[in-house]
Order: sequence, then structure tokens, then C-alpha cells
Amino acid sequence: MKADFAYFLLALTSIFTVINPFSSMPMFLDLTSDIAKKEARIFALRANISAFSAMIIFALSGNFIFQFFGISVNGLKLVGGVLFFVMGYDLLQGKKARTKNKIQVDDSREFYELAVTPFGIPMICGPGALTVTTVLVQDAISPKLKVILTLSVLVACILNFIILVFSAQILKFLGPSGNKVFFRLMGLILMMISVEYFFSGLNHYVQIMLKPLL
Repeated sequence: MKADFAYFLLALTSIFTVINPFSSMPMFLDLTSDIAKKEARIFALRANISAFSAMIIFALSGNFIFQFFGISVNGLKLVGGVLFFVMGYDLLQGKKARTKNKIQVDDSREFYELAVTPFGIPMICGPGALTVTTVLVQDAISPKLKVILTLSVLVACILNFIILVFSAQILKFLGPSGNKVFFRLMGLILMMISVEYFFSGLNHYVQIMLKPLL
């Protein structure tokens, strides 16, 4: 039971930190500034549904992707660790994550299409979210853990939805200084997670290199 809860916390913390709703709030407010609150909530809901769907589909097809490209989970952990460290360092410095692409609004497109792409994917569900989901699903060795991982992704998206809906109030309450503190805190957490992933993957290759010497 404790192991399942620990896995849930690890998955939830990892996914939520990589999604980082605080970096999406300014763009969300800019896109929804001229529409009613109800429409803004629908926009946020569609964005998070698309992000949740993308992460789950990517997690389910993870084994196929690994086999097709001949990728090992330990290699992905190494790359993911480096990616998360860079993202965390950027946040710690008060910068937007490099994997977050600025949305270019095209007036010819339907407004709600922006909720799916590019706001839902890749603004919310970017390369970092897809990578961490794929890594976590490889550690979900039982159906129970896979359900826990799905629940973690769902909870992270629900929290992201709530934060986006109340983003105006949150930014007003935090102020510029408070927002910077949250960015740095999220960055620090992400860097700590990245170290765990990196050395978890590195341990496998070190054992392979040392095996002939033992």
C-alpha cells in the first residue's frame, strides 16, 4: 500500500511539475481575455482533455515505440533526466521552459481549436510530459500501477484545469514576486526529479560496463 502511494506521489509530482500550469497562465489569460468566463472554462477543459488523452495514448503505445525504434527505458531515463534538468534550471532562473512553444494565434482558425493545439498540445502536454509519462509507465509493472499512473495523470490535469480557471485571481494574489517564487520552487523540484531519473538510467549502464570486471 505504501509503495503504491509512493508511486502515485512520484507520478503526480513529476507530471504536474513538468506540465507547470503557472507558466501557461499568462498565455491562457491572453487568449481568453475577450470571452465570457463560461467560454474560458470550456477552453481550459478542452485543453486539459486533449493533454490527458495525448499522455495516455503515448503511455499505452510506449512499448511499441520502444520496440520499433530499439530504445531502452534506461536510455530514455538518461535523456529525460537531462531534459528535465534543463527545464528545471530555466524555471529556477525565472525563464519559461524551453519546450514550451509560444502560441501564434491565427484569426482564420476556429477559436476552440486552439484549446487542442497548440495550447493543449504542446503548451500543456509538451515533450517533457510525454517523456515522463513514458518513463513512468515502464515502472508500472502491474495493472494496478498502470491504473494509479492513469489516475495521477488525471489528477494533474484536473489541478491544471482548476489553476487555469482561477489564474487571474492566483496571479493577482501572488503578485510578481510570488509568481517568481513559485517558478523557482517548481524548477527546484523538477531538477531533483531529473537527478533521480538520470542516475536510475545510468546505474544500468554502469552495471553493464562493470560486469566483465567482476
